[in-house]
Amino acid sequence: MAETADRDGRAVLESLERGQVCKGVVSSIERFGAFVDIGGFHGLVNAAELTWAHHFDAVSDIVEVGQEVTIVVLDVDVERERASFSLKALYPDPLEEFARVHFGRVITGRVEGVVRIGAFIRVHENFAGLIPMHELAERDADEPESALQNGDEVMVEVVGINLYGRRILLSLRS
Repeated sequence: MAETADRDGRAVLESLERGQVCKGVVSSIERFGAFVDIGGFHGLVNAAELTWAHHFDAVSDIVEVGQEVTIVVLDVDVERERASFSLKALYPDPLEEFARVHFGRVITGRVEGVVRIGAFIRVHENFAGLIPMHELAERDADEPESALQNGDEVMVEVVGINLYGRRILLSLRS
């Protein structure tokens, strides 16, 4: 019986192609991702491919064992008997939409943290942008770190977006 299951899993693996959309069931959860069973073959959805949300505490916050999911095949390695899948590939990148709508505009954000390199401002539910420290120093040269406090609501201009690096550059507006 196990031999038949192995043969069936191998046949499924050999039938997979990059870009293919499939249904499967989450078979196990690890800290680095979730394994999805597609007809007896178990492939990995790496944690980075689960969701566009930038931060989540655990893979189990996104999926649970036994959950049916729709995935996109990212890569297939028949020799090593591995395949990688994505859940987020089925959905548009929210950063691209943010760039289309907000680039060059002044918007409201909330200070999330002030660190050595600048202040992180939450501008969307999935991401924050950075006001560089040199800009804060222009406002308060003596104590640039105290120019903004966690929780402050601020007006910022979206002056730069790097879709590949997934970074947003902001400028503080009064």
